[in-house]
Amino acid sequence: MEYKKTEPCKDLKPLIHFYWELKGNKLEGQWERVFPDGCAGILMNLGVTCLTDNGLLSLEFGKTYIVGAMTSFKESFIDSDTHLLGVCLKPATFANFYHYASQNELTNDTVEFEKSNSFNVDKILDTPFDYLNRFLSDRIKMKNSPLQSVIQDIHSTNGQISIYELSKRNFTTVRQLERNFKKFVGLSPKEYSNIIRFQNALNIIKNSDENRSFLDIAFECGYYDHSHLTNEIKRNTGLSPSQL
Repeated sequence: MEYKKTEPCKDLKPLIHFYWELKGNKLEGQWERVFPDGCAGILMNLGVTCLTDNGLLSLEFGKTYIVGAMTSFKESFIDSDTHLLGVCLKPATFANFYHYASQNELTNDTVEFEKSNSFNVDKILDTPFDYLNRFLSDRIKMKNSPLQSVIQDIHSTNGQISIYELSKRNFTTVRQLERNFKKFVGLSPKEYSNIIRFQNALNIIKNSDENRSFLDIAFECGYYDHSHLTNEIKRNTGLSPSQL
């Protein structure tokens, strides 16, 4: 499997993490698993029909899809002729490009875009990342995210901040914060914070030396104990810590 990431143009960097392209290059297909990161995305299938959403959905050639924020892992079957192109949006920025349903209607789901909002398969093939830059730059409806400061607070604490403290810091109510997160992110602020905390723990686990205890990592990341972190890893990845 060949996977590469490309940064968006300067004007789009505040709204988009990266563009990505995935191509199958093996004789035998394989299931590939992605973990929740709190972000929504957009993708187009440029290859053969591809099974995704743990085998529940077929991505068809030439069609564009919205991928909602996830609360657990998702698998796609990557065949030798698979070719997918996608956009990883920053959290709460989907509304910067599209007038669409509240994001909580897309959580854990992949939905085909109507043609008026889709990428043009004939124009995207030659220079895909240049095309995405032009297409999305032309669609910007607003330059800032309404939840930008809240999301920064969550990331700066690696998800270890209470929702009450979040609302207090950002001069809003817990109830209003809940509504805005469901609308713009597709997750509750607590769910999003838990994902960021999990991602931080995952990064520490992958980059720690063998002498670092799992319990020590659990405490550093704000988990009650070894079992609490283990359960979160299993819920988000479907794997045990030793399988990561």
